Amino acid sequence: MFYRSLLQALSCWLILPAAVEAANVKLEIDTEPVNRAVKNNIEAYLDSLEAANQAELQRQLRHVEQQVSQAVQALGYYHARSEMRIAGRDEKPVLKLQVQLGPPIRLDTVRLTLQGAGEGTPAFEPITRRLKKSEQLATGEILNHGHYDNLKALINRQALRYGFFDGRFVESQLRIDVQTNLADILLTYDTGSRYRLGEVQFSEIPLSHELLQRMVPFAPGTPYDSELLVAFNRDLLSSGYFNSVQVNALPETAADDKAWGERVIPVEVALSERDPHSLGLGGGYSTDVGVRGKFTWTQHWLNALGHSRGAAMELSSLNQELTSFYEIPLDPPLTHHLRYFAGLQHQDIDNIETESVSVGAELQKRLQNNWERTLGLRLQHELFSLGEASGESTLVIPSLVLQKTQVYSLERRNRVVPQQGYSLMMNLQGAKQGLISTVDFARVMGQVKGLYTLAGRHRLLGRVSIGGIATDGFEDIPPSLRFFAGGDQSVRGYGYQDLSPVDRNGEKIGGRYLLTSSVEYQYEFIENWRLAGFVDHGNAVDSLEAPLKTSVGLGVHWVSPIGPIRIDVAKSLSDPDEGFRIHFTMGPEL
Repeated sequence: MFYRSLLQALSCWLILPAAVEAANVKLEIDTEPVNRAVKNNIEAYLDSLEAANQAELQRQLRHVEQQVSQAVQALGYYHARSEMRIAGRDEKPVLKLQVQLGPPIRLDTVRLTLQGAGEGTPAFEPITRRLKKSEQLATGEILNHGHYDNLKALINRQALRYGFFDGRFVESQLRIDVQTNLADILLTYDTGSRYRLGEVQFSEIPLSHELLQRMVPFAPGTPYDSELLVAFNRDLLSSGYFNSVQVNALPETAADDKAWGERVIPVEVALSERDPHSLGLGGGYSTDVGVRGKFTWTQHWLNALGHSRGAAMELSSLNQELTSFYEIPLDPPLTHHLRYFAGLQHQDIDNIETESVSVGAELQKRLQNNWERTLGLRLQHELFSLGEASGESTLVIPSLVLQKTQVYSLERRNRVVPQQGYSLMMNLQGAKQGLISTVDFARVMGQVKGLYTLAGRHRLLGRVSIGGIATDGFEDIPPSLRFFAGGDQSVRGYGYQDLSPVDRNGEKIGGRYLLTSSVEYQYEFIENWRLAGFVDHGNAVDSLEAPLKTSVGLGVHWVSPIGPIRIDVAKSLSDPDEGFRIHFTMGPEL
């Protein structure tokens, strides 16, 4: 028994190398004329070719010839001839292929006909427009079976997205005439009727039925659109009420509806509520404010109406802040909120010290074009000292904030890596003296950021910030509303809020205007590691004719699982006496 087991083990050991080598068939392919696409397709078709020796490979040549024929025909070459020769060592055979392509098959007629309820509707209009502009499917182009299959798949996907679940091809022909070397694509698609979305049913949850129904962004009878359901699912999950969300609208559950004369799909939403309370404790470091810590508490829902509240405390050597809020969902509740807030803040930055208290309300709404609009009204009382001056201000400040961020990202090794996008922001606020306020002013601030990636590794970032204050009593404007420049997010090469007009003693007092810009190039030399070079330009000034400052620098950035961590070294070109300054930051770039 022992010897039999030993012999079996030795047999497996002896056979194993041959099994491993059986997968190693080297291909050498030449096409006449040279055609990289055909060569790659042949390699793909023969990717699984295995042979332990030349004799085994010889027995497979008939199958190889068939695979080669299919590979070249898929790209329109129906007159190809191939010659095969086996070379190399017996235990490591090499297959040499010489392929004469011959004349290709070219497209003659390409016709797509749509029938049914979807004919002439926006649901299929992108396909017809794309077909008219397509170079791959134009008359005279070489036939490619992949392009034909992709067109059919695109039609099917579009039908499924827009609820044409009964759609089918009543004609689907690819006619090839090898005598004339011409091919016709003849497609007729019957869309059938478009399904509609029905009533939305939610699973049991401690929120009122009326509130949940107001969260639905479509009315019963709305034509089916899978993107509408995806957005609904995403908005429910981001509302803060739920731990998990699953929106289902299955075509097989549809029923005929006499009112619409079409089939209607009921929408089922499975929800699980999140814990009502959450606590957060975080910290970080940047060269602007040093070490900082933050504590947050949020009660995500405190009643069936979906009200929420919370508080936050942030501490650093330069800034100490305590805030609280109470939020009420409006209509629609996922994108429209009324938030009441209160806050205390103390700042001490160089020679500028402020203590402020504020209370107010904000009306927040996400518009249909993805702009976030915030209308605010706050009462702000501030004690301040800057330079040799000190003061006290009480202001009732109405405000309007518009912002929009659009980012296109890739997910790579548990990291979300933005590839391109932009961020826009505009903040307008003011006050009227006599209506509680101690000074008249109007303040506007705008910012634009952009990101673009080239060839995967090359990234370009840009930033422009512009601001201004109109007032006849600038000396009464508190520091929190004045403009300063310099620091990690401004003109690197200078310290945090180092750029500013000064008083007669050389103490910084803030400016009426802000003008800053930045251009940065990044190169990913190793995955998740980037080298950066940048130029920053700008200043906070009292006159638009005042000189602006310029700095340049280099940096090393690591794309960590929690976001980019950046170390930059910058040097001022405008002030040679300014030394090199190191900037350490973390967080999103847009």
